[in-house]
Amino acid sequence: MNYQAVVEKIVPGGRHGPYAVARCDELSNLGPITFSLKPEVWEEKAWPETGTVIIISNLTKKRAGWRATSARFFQPADEQQSKEKEGQSNE
Repeated sequence: MNYQAVVEKIVPGGRHGPYAVARCDELSNLGPITFSLKPEVWEEKAWPETGTVIIISNLTKKRAGWRATSARFFQPADEQQSKEKEGQSNE
């Protein structure tokens, strides 16, 4: 499942490579969610900036917290899906 999140922090020199920390309102009970900025996880050429809205998916629980194993920029098509999802929850 895909989740909309906002990037809070970029860590270019992480122990296992560059990564970012994001927060997702829909999953706020999970706390911060990290994701690698390596190409096998981050699907874009440019890294996100702090405050960027992204889509994360394939979450796994690690000892240090939750990690997304797929992440990308939020796209216009995601906006439409988000509106459709809101409409379904209001019915």
